[in-house]
Amino acid sequence: MSTEVDSVRLDKWLWAARFYKTRKLAADAISGGKVHVNGQRTKPGKDIKIGAEITINKNGYAWDITITAITGQRRSAKDAVLLYQETPESHAQRQQKIQMERDQKELFNFTGIDHKPNKKERRLIHRFKQSE
Repeated sequence: MSTEVDSVRLDKWLWAARFYKTRKLAADAISGGKVHVNGQRTKPGKDIKIGAEITINKNGYAWDITITAITGQRRSAKDAVLLYQETPESHAQRQQKIQMERDQKELFNFTGIDHKPNKKERRLIHRFKQSE
């Protein structure tokens, strides 16, 4: 990953690093206080450089990352991962939350009847209710 420029707009970098699908979504998240640079709120047009520490809160998940490369072009997901380095604690917390949500989903996942009862099933239901 070559660093063609030494700084780029924060919203553009977040879009290029594939944290957000569009620059508009990235800018809205920054303006809404979901993204912090070096522990402080910032604006979408802030120029960021290599070594900046960014905290991103998105959909209940948090990333604590350090920028390792700068680019203004969106590339493949494999290349996007090379633009930053995530702290081990952040990665562990996110994986723990994902696992907890999976466990919750399995615990509360009730797959009842996923279709409208047909004539035969309705008759069985009526017989069951009348027998009570």
